[in-house]
Amino acid sequence: MNVFKRIYAFYYTGFKEMTVGRSLWLIILIKLFIIFFILKLFFFKSDLSDCKTPREKSNKVIENLLNY
Repeated sequence: MNVFKRIYAFYYTGFKEMTVGRSLWLIILIKLFIIFFILKLFFFKSDLSDCKTPREKSNKVIENLLNY
């Protein structure tokens, strides 16, 4: 368990003493939020939402894979 405590302490002190890194991490988190939430809501529709059963969903996926 001593190894895990040392690893935790290493990262804890590293993140605590960051100055420029904090703003960079904030930019990264904002970009990830935009990519995964905002773009998904507005640009990527769920084609499987109109299927009611898992069998219908699997058939639709198979049809889409075979059409390309």
